[in-house]
Amino acid sequence: MTVRFPLAELETLMTRALVRAGATEAMASATARALAAAEAEGLGSHGASRIPQYCGHLANGRATGSAVPRVAASRDGAALVDAGGGLAFGACDLAVKEAAARAKRHGVAFVAVTNSNHFGVAGHHAAALAAEGLVGLAFGNSPAAMPMWGGKRALFGTNPIAAAFPRRDAPPIVVDLSLSEVARGKLMVAAREGKPIPLGWALDAEGNPTTDPKAGLAGMMVPAGGAKGAMLALTVELLVCALAGAAYGFESDSFFTAEGRPTRIGQAFLAIDPGALAGREAYLERVETLVAAMTADAGVRLPGDRRRALAAKNAGGVDLPDELAATIRRLAGEG
Repeated sequence: MTVRFPLAELETLMTRALVRAGATEAMASATARALAAAEAEGLGSHGASRIPQYCGHLANGRATGSAVPRVAASRDGAALVDAGGGLAFGACDLAVKEAAARAKRHGVAFVAVTNSNHFGVAGHHAAALAAEGLVGLAFGNSPAAMPMWGGKRALFGTNPIAAAFPRRDAPPIVVDLSLSEVARGKLMVAAREGKPIPLGWALDAEGNPTTDPKAGLAGMMVPAGGAKGAMLALTVELLVCALAGAAYGFESDSFFTAEGRPTRIGQAFLAIDPGALAGREAYLERVETLVAAMTADAGVRLPGDRRRALAAKNAGGVDLPDELAATIRRLAGEG
């Protein structure tokens, strides 16, 4: 059974739950806004299901509810935003704003975030840069969930990567993927709903393939593309942790436990102004030429189109499982 929520009502409810757990109004509203957008796009693993997780982090000191993100280092086209141990969304909003402004001045900008937490749908941050007419890339690490290729213990996070490319008179192309075979949040949803997962998604704690999402959460995710996925995960760890001074995946406890060490992971955003290279018109022409070539095949769907279609369909509201709805209401003080 499910409960229907208008999006504005759900966002307000989630904001109240986060404030009751210790977040500032600004932190709570930025977080709830991002989760509601994910829910509308059909990304339940990065939507309202994260509220119990975030509230647990706030209540147990894994996230600092009073944190105010700030620019901690700055030089021309580069900057570092310190999230202060808080939830990630306000810090990422600041980082994207800084990246956009610096790219417009310098042609390119790289802004990293340190002392952060789970940053939700990577594509949303990249798309915010595309909305400014910039090519945007977003990277983030997460608590250890995948082994180094050839290794036998979880070391890297699932480490999402997203890229957004603005188009002429059309929504941007938004590529968004995690470097595990699937996002770990899908295991969280399957575990909550008591459903099995396909073979090839995860390994148990002994390194054996499993269809049990709880065993997968206690074990490891399978890297997408085998060794290639593991190497990309390594690349992201170094980009967002070594450059930002953030915690590696193996230095942080699981997102899915209320208690543990503060996450203090990292994110990074790269913004590129097409006008600084071949020129905006040349860029837009090249993008549309490729889009036309891809969509000449009837079965091709551009990255980001499905999410936008679902967001339009769900503009009137979304359905949450009864248990999750009751949990969020309780956390918001409604029962």
